[in-house]
Amino acid sequence: MDGEFTAHMSLNGGRWLLFVALRGTPVAWPEHSFEQPDHLPTFTERTQALSALGFEPVPGAEWLWTEFSADPADPASPVRLLAYVRVRSREEATA
Repeated sequence: MDGEFTAHMSLNGGRWLLFVALRGTPVAWPEHSFEQPDHLPTFTERTQALSALGFEPVPGAEWLWTEFSADPADPASPVRLLAYVRVRSREEATA
């Protein structure tokens, strides 16, 4: 795997899901579902999940958060959170 990718995390079906978007890959993207849906995964938990998937944050990268409406046409609809961070393969980091 060459280059940098974007890892995303969002609440999906009552659980936080972290996945790495791999450009040009027709197969399923690497993903991790957090077992404790009642809290937002900590920085350490997110880093450990990325590591288990074979990735790490790019040096200096920070998690960024954005919110969006579940129904963009309805300003009163529930707010959804999406987090993302730039990552690289752990193999590249040690090469």
